[in-house]
Amino acid sequence: MTVAPDTPSEEAIATLVDRFYERVRRDPELGAVFNPAVHDWPEHKALLSRFWSSVERGTRSYRGNPMAAHLRHPVRAGHFDRWLELWRETCTDVLDPAGAARMIDHAERIAHSLKLGLGLRPHSRRLGVPVMHLPAQARES
Repeated sequence: MTVAPDTPSEEAIATLVDRFYERVRRDPELGAVFNPAVHDWPEHKALLSRFWSSVERGTRSYRGNPMAAHLRHPVRAGHFDRWLELWRETCTDVLDPAGAARMIDHAERIAHSLKLGLGLRPHSRRLGVPVMHLPAQARES
């Protein structure tokens, strides 16, 4: 596979993932979801580096199912919104503008797909819960 000249290197992706998940761990909103779920942060970061390398560089080094992984946790639409905020900031801090734009674009598409796949309202921070699990009163308000 030919890699575009503005594609971040493997090392840049690993640095991005490391710095990003350090921010996630410290974030009050996301840390509350991630910290209880991730039991081995170095391994999680290595897994996510392989994921992003597969997405961006076509390495096919990631073997997993992101949808299934997210189904096991209490994820709301607002979590994806906050995740994207931190991702954008970290991409901008770590990568050159072209590489940051590429990685942000991938992340926005993936987050949107995950929200839809998990049955979350794509643009609702207030409700931000699975649509199929909303009590009748919440659907009516």
